Amino acid sequence: MNADMEMSLNSGIAAFETKQFVRAYDLLEPLAAQGNSEAQYRLAIMLQNGLGMSASLDKAVNYMKTAAEQGHPLAQHGLGFMYMEGEGVEKNGAEAAKWFTLAAEQGLLGSLTTLASMYEQGIGVAQNSEEAKRLYKMAGFEL
Repeated sequence: MNADMEMSLNSGIAAFETKQFVRAYDLLEPLAAQGNSEAQYRLAIMLQNGLGMSASLDKAVNYMKTAAEQGHPLAQHGLGFMYMEGEGVEKNGAEAAKWFTLAAEQGLLGSLTTLASMYEQGIGVAQNSEEAKRLYKMAGFEL
């Protein structure tokens, strides 16, 4: 990433974090179009929740999936929830588990915990209390 793109990304993230969503969109959209996964993830959140624009679940899913496929852990987690809840996509527990697993493998404790719960309850995966305990323990829970 060149210095101008880096500065635009940092400015876009700063605008996002300070809830200046219209400015964030203007800065992040060109980067997302060029394939930047962080920009895609931030736009997905904005579109999913109607921040600074009208909500569009279709566009949110597209950005979230594109970022997730590039290995962005928060996008993988977000896409997992979209599949788990059926938000903008067909509800699919197995697909949710796939994305939570990928995010958990990158160290996201929330994904590990969600995945453990899915194993505990048999949502999208075969119910497996031993696997649930193993995942909860990895996430730092004492059982």
